[in-house]
Order: sequence, then C-alpha cells, then structure tokens
Amino acid sequence: MANNNSGVCTVGYSAITAVISFICSLPRTFDTLSKIATLSAFFTFVSVLLAAIFAGIEDHPNGYDTPGGGKTGLLTGEPIVLAVPAKGTTFVAGMNAFLNISYTFIGQITLPSFIAEMKNPADFPKALWAVTICEIIVFSLVGSVVYAYTGTQYNVAPAFGSLGNTLYKKVSFSFMIPTLIFLGVLYASVSARFIFFRIFEGTRHKGNHTVIGWSAWAGILAITWILAFIVAEVIPFFSDLLSLMSSLFDSFFGFIFWGTAYFRMRRADYGPGWVSRRGIRGLTGFVSNVIVILIGCYMLTAGTYATVQSIIDHYNAGTVKGVFACGADGI
Repeated sequence: MANNNSGVCTVGYSAITAVISFICSLPRTFDTLSKIATLSAFFTFVSVLLAAIFAGIEDHPNGYDTPGGGKTGLLTGEPIVLAVPAKGTTFVAGMNAFLNISYTFIGQITLPSFIAEMKNPADFPKALWAVTICEIIVFSLVGSVVYAYTGTQYNVAPAFGSLGNTLYKKVSFSFMIPTLIFLGVLYASVSARFIFFRIFEGTRHKGNHTVIGWSAWAGILAITWILAFIVAEVIPFFSDLLSLMSSLFDSFFGFIFWGTAYFRMRRADYGPGWVSRRGIRGLTGFVSNVIVILIGCYMLTAGTYATVQSIIDHYNAGTVKGVFACGADGI
C-alpha cells in the first residue's frame, strides 16, 4: 500500500517489494524460512494488537461522517455494528466478505510441504492444533474489537485503513510489512516447489547443489513473482485481490483437496466398501467430506463470479486507480 505523501510511484513500490520477495524466496528448504517465520509471527501479533488498541483509543475512524457520505455515500453518522448483514446487502458484497474471512484462516496449501520437511512428521498434528487455536483467538478478538469501533460503514480491508489517526495507522501497519513479505515468500516457495519437484523428480538436481537445479529454481521463482506483480497491478485493491485468491485457490486447497484426500486415504486403509465397513463412523466421515467438497465447489464457482463482479463494479464506480497507474492507494 503506497504512502499517499510519498514521491515514489505506486508501481515502483510494487516492483521493489517483488524484487525483495524474490531474493528472500531463494532458499530451497524451510529451515531458513522457519527462522524468518518466528519473527513474522511476533511482528504480526504486535501489529494487530496495536491496531486493536488504536481503534479503541482514537476519537473517530477514518472517513468519519464525511460530507455527502464520500464516494460510497455511506460514510455518515456513528459506526454501525451489526450481528447480521444489513438489509439490502448484495450477494456480491456478502460473498466477498466471506471469502476475505476464509482467506485469513485457510493455509492448507502449505501443509504437505511442511510435513515433508519435519524431523518427526508425527508431531505435526500437535503443532497444527496449537497454531489454529492461537490463530482463531487472536484474529477473532482483534477483528471484533476493530469492527466494534469502526462499524460497518468505516471498516475496510486491510483493517489498518479504518484507523483515523495517520500516525496510529502508520505505526501499526509498519509492523505488518515483514509478515506480508514473508507470506509472499512462503506461498511463492511452496508454489515453486510443486513445479520444481515435478520437473526434477528422480534426478540429482532435486536435492543437490547443481547449476541446473539452482538456475531452474531461480527461474521458476522469477516467473512466479513477475506474474504476482502483474496480478497485483491489474487488481490494485486489497479486498478483491484476497477474494480472488480465496475463490480460485483456497476453494481447492482448503476444501476440495482435503475432502478428496480423505476418500482416497480411507480407501487405501480399509479397501473398497470402507463406508459400510466402518459403520456410523464411515457414514459420518463420508457425508461430512462430501459437504466439504461441495463448499469448495461453491466457493470456486459462485465465489469467483462474485469477485469478478466486484472488481468490475469498483472500476465502473471509479473508486480505485487504474491498471499500472501511479495513483496513491495508501491505506
């Protein structure tokens, strides 16, 4: 998110970030990334904690009681806090909100890669339980607190943009920058590993330091980050970008993949007819995972439609800068 009073073009910020992220993605194992991840987790905790505190102590959220309601016409009055969507909320708006929340909690695409490099893969369930519990507590509490003070009409994504005090906004968001870079590095590394391992499976280039191996790894990462840069500039607004990634990727890696994996694992363990052979446990598992797969299919189809429509609506309304434009889009 480019700073509004900076002399650097927004595209320039994106390019600099892409180059930094590319360099940080070069390590081929998670051993190096795990050390960065520890710092990333700490910075994330500090950042969201500050955002919640600042939201509570400042006088008003960003855009408070804007004359004429701003571009959306909704930025008026005191923050409105609702337990259910407001009357008249469109399917597109509701689906995008769901996809944004889903993206926060779905990181399953990285799990197979993590398990493969653990010294004792059997310990992974314990780590997953610990991380998930902490994630739900922290994100739920922080999200609830910020929403309570910013309301429906002033709350934006990322939530730092909802803060009315510029200093509070910059301080809290600055701690999130290392995490954003790390997340990009993590997903780029995982994506590159899928391609790299498929190309060099069974060769010495996969696990040894060879010129061909490292050249291919760097090339795959370079292409990945160039594509990421292009996507970020074509969809230069955070909320819809998250929704698009959630509908296209989290639908599969968070739902469809694991439901399908469950069926294949149970068939491998118990053979054909495993549903009836396991009784109520087999039937419950079968029905539950069919529902999981259907949810993923719904996210992929209806979610993608809602995201694309939201992108079109934002461009038509003129609320965002153009493609590869230098207009400020700072929070």
